[in-house]
Amino acid sequence: MKLKNIIILGAATVALTACDDLFKPALENNLEIDQMYNDPTFARGILDNAFLLLPYDASPNTDVATDDAVSNDATNDYKRMALGNWASDMNPVSQWNSRYHAIQYCNLFLENCDQVLWDYSSESLNQMHKDLYKGQAYALRGLQLFYLLRAHAGMVGGQLMGVPIHLASEDASSDFNLPRNTFKECVDQIMADFDEALKYLPQKYGDVSAEEVPAKYKQLGADDAEYNRAFGNMQRGKIDGRMIAAFKAQVAIFAASPAYESAGAATWEQAAQYAAASLQNAGGVSGIDPTGWKWFSNKTFIDGFGFTDPDPAEICWRGTVGENHNLEADFYPPSLYGKGRLNPTQNLVDAFPMANGYPITAAASGYNANDPYAGRDPRLQEYILVNGATQGVNATPINTAADATTLDGLNRENGRSTTTGYYLRKLLRDDVNLDPSSTTDKKHFGARIRYTEIFLDYAEAANEAAGPRANVGGANYSAYDVIKAIRQRAGVGGTDDPYLEECAASKDKMRELIRNERRLELCFENHRFWDLRRWKANLTETARGVNITTNTAGSLVFKPFDVEPRNYQDYMYYGPIPYSEIIKWSNLQQNDGWK
Repeated sequence: MKLKNIIILGAATVALTACDDLFKPALENNLEIDQMYNDPTFARGILDNAFLLLPYDASPNTDVATDDAVSNDATNDYKRMALGNWASDMNPVSQWNSRYHAIQYCNLFLENCDQVLWDYSSESLNQMHKDLYKGQAYALRGLQLFYLLRAHAGMVGGQLMGVPIHLASEDASSDFNLPRNTFKECVDQIMADFDEALKYLPQKYGDVSAEEVPAKYKQLGADDAEYNRAFGNMQRGKIDGRMIAAFKAQVAIFAASPAYESAGAATWEQAAQYAAASLQNAGGVSGIDPTGWKWFSNKTFIDGFGFTDPDPAEICWRGTVGENHNLEADFYPPSLYGKGRLNPTQNLVDAFPMANGYPITAAASGYNANDPYAGRDPRLQEYILVNGATQGVNATPINTAADATTLDGLNRENGRSTTTGYYLRKLLRDDVNLDPSSTTDKKHFGARIRYTEIFLDYAEAANEAAGPRANVGGANYSAYDVIKAIRQRAGVGGTDDPYLEECAASKDKMRELIRNERRLELCFENHRFWDLRRWKANLTETARGVNITTNTAGSLVFKPFDVEPRNYQDYMYYGPIPYSEIIKWSNLQQNDGWK
């Protein structure tokens, strides 16, 4: 088997190539797979491809396909999807090719990694590096299969089916006409890969003293210097035991949800248990990060963050910490030289309660429709740019009104201005300057998994398993305790939080509150699209905005209006198998409803 490295030559290099070379057979840059046995850099490169294919996205793309956001870009695929163009041959959320490519890399690596000479200097270092990369490969294979399953599992003739499981690398002689495994078989395989990874990986990376070197490596002669080279501070950011615990919680809450529960792959109690096990690494509910709800704007920490530094308490797994202005260029309003691409909806704005904890529809909330942003949940203006708020390095007031005189007003400029009356604030740095004459870049901390997500997983599972106030899964706290902690840190509900107390008397009301808190805390982090489907919730709520004008008395008038329909069918709780695969393989069955 050969792996081809494609080298793209620059124009200058081509210009210097001798003419005779054009008429001679070129040497192909092909490397046999056994090249990795004596070249650990090449071996790591195979595994790195599986890392590079991870589907984490720093940009809130899938939110545009939900009731939380609208795009002002008429060509946006997620917008087209929400408007009724989602099909098996037009699927922006398809994971089929990328996930299977990544799984192929993992399988190639696992089949050959034991033969790699990872380190010439000592037996112990060779074994530790082998364990490090083997553990990564198993964890990655499980994670890639999870994202493949989430995108393509579905009902086939009344049975919940998964995807074909590939546990060996493929070549030209492989049988590609494989039937789908059941949903439960897929979940079981994912969890088995995670368990296998845990045999090789530490709970967390970090430098240790000589006394802390694990016995299995001491027996091989490893000292602390060698151990720290393999599993020390320099490895932070790679998958470890803490991250795998979070992966398991994510898989379990997914499998226990209404759309997938018929497969019997996980119960609510098991989901709570997995989440509780993950949250032990965060210190339980008492360890919740007080500023975790606005981790993206902790500028002092982010600017000083080094590659080997510990992550903040909110972050279970981080992505890249890059210095750029990409998000701001896409999402700042046009007066700040941005494209204003993602416009939060009035639907989402209305989901934020008042600071006293009551929904704006409750009589006790104190909500004033003529001053709709006053006295609200602090997360509202931390996550969404409302009319009159400021943004950018010069704290520029942004006027989103329909009668605004700037480009930031409602529908003022096609393709750049807001279509809902709101702009995005979450994820953005307010000290980025996009002025072409003085553009600045700033560091951004990419969060792949926040512990807040796992806290919300626990709250949902515990409430479904045993009600609002029960401790479930070995935890010494309840769904009620989690939601109270999350709301209090954001400044919602006060000391007593009377609305939470009302909800704590009913599993149904607590479910509604937990789902709403999840919507708020995780907005614009690509969760809503998948949550609505696993809950079998309403997919067709029309996306709304607000038209703001000034009346003759000089007062602002706020009128909600419909912006975009959401056109989904019931079978779209599950995504399709790609049409190109269905027409190729007779044993591959499509999900019900899709063509």
